Amino acid sequence: MNKFGNFLEEHIIPFAARLNNQRHIAAVRDGFITAFPLTMAGSIILLINNTLLNPDGFIADLLNLQAIFPNLADSQQLLVSVVDGTNNIFAIIIAYLVASNLMKILGGDSTFAGITSIAVFFIMYPPTINTEEYGTVMQTNFLGAEGLFVAMIIGLISTELLFRLTQIERLEIKMPEQVPPNVARSFSGMIPIGIVLVVFALLNFTLSLFSDAGLNGLVFDIIQAPLSGMVGNVFAVIVFAMLSNLLWFLGIHGPNTLGGVRDPIFAPLGNANTAFIAENGTTVGIPYPFNWGALNDGFANYGGSGMTLGLIIAIFLFSKREEYKSLGKLSILPGLFNINEPIIFGLPIVLNPLMIVPFVLTPVVNIVIGYFAISTGFMDPIGYGVPWTTPGPLIPYIGSGGDIMGLVVGLFCLVVSVAMYSPFVIMANAEAKERDDEAIAETDPAVN
Repeated sequence: MNKFGNFLEEHIIPFAARLNNQRHIAAVRDGFITAFPLTMAGSIILLINNTLLNPDGFIADLLNLQAIFPNLADSQQLLVSVVDGTNNIFAIIIAYLVASNLMKILGGDSTFAGITSIAVFFIMYPPTINTEEYGTVMQTNFLGAEGLFVAMIIGLISTELLFRLTQIERLEIKMPEQVPPNVARSFSGMIPIGIVLVVFALLNFTLSLFSDAGLNGLVFDIIQAPLSGMVGNVFAVIVFAMLSNLLWFLGIHGPNTLGGVRDPIFAPLGNANTAFIAENGTTVGIPYPFNWGALNDGFANYGGSGMTLGLIIAIFLFSKREEYKSLGKLSILPGLFNINEPIIFGLPIVLNPLMIVPFVLTPVVNIVIGYFAISTGFMDPIGYGVPWTTPGPLIPYIGSGGDIMGLVVGLFCLVVSVAMYSPFVIMANAEAKERDDEAIAETDPAVN
């Protein structure tokens, strides 16, 4: 264990720390974190629209709302535009936030970076279409999920270029001291911003000589669509889940560390599902039923990373040690809402060779269970965004739009996790008792 621990300290932990602090990954990660409340609010409102205000929705049907409100379906129009203001413009939001966060890290003006990134995003946007009936028309599909990859790249590159230009004093327009600071600030960034816009305009013109699809169309066809096909499956989710939980075992916040890599890959899939639900009113038939949010959050994150709600329940059922029971009592309430730092650092799970097996493998087993439950049609796919603090088994129920089989599968996954953790809790009890006996033997000669 000493050699293994030294290897982790010398190689793995420093690499994970560098990855977590790498400025481009941090900018993307923090951008998605900042945008989370907006997209989650949009998903929840969409859920309300399709389950409560839709006469065929499971809540409306359960409460027989159609009989009480005959015009219930008309009320859906009140909220249908929310998706247009959230998920359908997600690429614009990310273009701003990634650029803004990166410029904060670099030490420049984050607002200038954000608005410049949006301007560049539209400079590089697919060409408009001229029609007789509507005049000039702009495509909207790349404002949402399909444009996310380009939005992130533009946010990073335009900001790096802008920051370097702002460091050149000759490009700064200096105003007299009596000019208000906000006005002087605006003039100081004018030339660098102008240069960035011209550079990307030239790039867009050059690109137009070779393709009519624009940068978004090319990137989507060549990179994003194939990548979505590669990661929109159970194997990709398992790989990310195992890596995330292995990092937690090392004492590194796995979800945060991998978020900058994971979110840009899986977010377009989730947004594509949201767009499908907004149009069809159901999760059945969503284009990406096997993504991170559906399989990991839906079946393998109860109590937090490692499915530790199962561990807490196993402690209550099988542990005879008071310190473990006390830890379980302290951990159960946050664990119900998928917060598990108390159990991870209190048991501990970190660098505990006995717990690494169930901590890493239990989520994998539950991901596979969820995959088969959806792929066989036993339950509807999870397509609605559900807050991560929702008690675990309710996530597949709510996320599927109220399919009761989702709740059944969620509860089954919880039972499986308890069963997988139980032998290791029993072994931990025996190991602790053995240590206690050895300590007593060393301190009390009469025992010998």
